[in-house]
Amino acid sequence: MKIAVLGAGLVGRSMTLDLAKEESFAIRAVDQDKQALRAMPPNVETLCLDLRERRGLEKALQDVSLAVCAVPGFMGYELLKMVLQWGIPAVDISFFPEDPFTLMELAEGSGVAAVVDCGVAPGLCNILAAEAALDMDIVERYRCYVGGLPRIRRKPFEYAAVFSPTDVLEEYIRPARVVENGEVVIKPALSDCEQIEVDGLGTLEAFNTDGLRTMLTTFPAQNMVEKTLRYPGHADVMRAIREAGLLEKEPVQVGQLAVKPFDVTALMLRQRWALRPGDADITVMRVDVEGSRGGKRMRHRYELLDHYDVHGGTTSMARTTGYTATIVTRMVAEGMINRSGVLPPEMLVQFPGFFSRLMRGYKQRGITITTTTQPI
Repeated sequence: MKIAVLGAGLVGRSMTLDLAKEESFAIRAVDQDKQALRAMPPNVETLCLDLRERRGLEKALQDVSLAVCAVPGFMGYELLKMVLQWGIPAVDISFFPEDPFTLMELAEGSGVAAVVDCGVAPGLCNILAAEAALDMDIVERYRCYVGGLPRIRRKPFEYAAVFSPTDVLEEYIRPARVVENGEVVIKPALSDCEQIEVDGLGTLEAFNTDGLRTMLTTFPAQNMVEKTLRYPGHADVMRAIREAGLLEKEPVQVGQLAVKPFDVTALMLRQRWALRPGDADITVMRVDVEGSRGGKRMRHRYELLDHYDVHGGTTSMARTTGYTATIVTRMVAEGMINRSGVLPPEMLVQFPGFFSRLMRGYKQRGITITTTTQPI
């Protein structure tokens, strides 16, 4: 089976390398960054193309049976739409702002599956929530705390971007949707800061970002929130940058040039947020699902603390995001996930054997998720 990985950035590269281990797969990596493609192993076909151009995508998808979409969020929706128009099933991690369910008719009409938001968050957290819900008669509350952090803290940001900085900044300006008493409530990004304690890391801060996405309509809990985790103080710095107008997308005149402040800020932070040689990152996540079974209230808690892979030279964010997608890609390729339409991660637990297969795949890659269940 020929599989095209569309996007060869930090996460796309890790997915390509993982999928290339399968002898039954022929992998094609596609990106416009020649340097990223040069780093691919000899058994991976590479194409240097601009995926925003229809002609380039047509060449990228020639003779392909399955596509893995790993482009920045601003181009993710249109790319996935074109892949589905070609009648090719897809696994997507691009975290685009548009509603993926608007592609349902297209995916069903093409008779293919489009597994969207298939990373760590969204992605794994949705799957854990859905798995917990299977053990409950009534689901009351869902809370997710998740973030990627640098091991070495450097002021003023104490942050390093291990995926597109543009997508990170989008999270800091996009209004956050939460659910309170069954109603969707809109809150500013970076709002409702709270501190939580994480074993091995100490105190972290959590703030609202728009991470619930498809769960707003698919998950039955009356109260839901997803918050991003950072080291304390990061939210204050980013709010100051936002309030100074440096994340505005309307052009301003600078001499003879019309410049978008957002684009300049993203460019500058790309340099300042890059991992330095010898640096390492961490992914931390806590998912709590509360509800009742047989009249008794209970809470399922899932926790993840993953570290940079020194031997493989793979960031933790690439591992947790990319390997979620590659494990699911294998299940799509094998026919285990065999329904057409748009499939968000929380719907995947309906397929027999899915969850155990996913957990086994994580274990094989050294990713550990701890689970506790207790009465409340």
